[in-house]
Amino acid sequence: MSTTAFAPGDDVVTTRARGTVIDVRATPSGAWVFGVEDEVGEVTYFTARALRRA
Repeated sequence: MSTTAFAPGDDVVTTRARGTVIDVRATPSGAWVFGVEDEVGEVTYFTARALRRA
């Protein structure tokens, strides 16, 4: 489990672009994924390891 917690509304930098966390979900395997909306409105899901605080 990651020691970094992200919450809806947090500004983050992903492997693709900068965006805002809008969704947090647990997968069936127990991993957490974070939905990040970028500046054009596209939502992509990432694990905590792929995110950095902006």
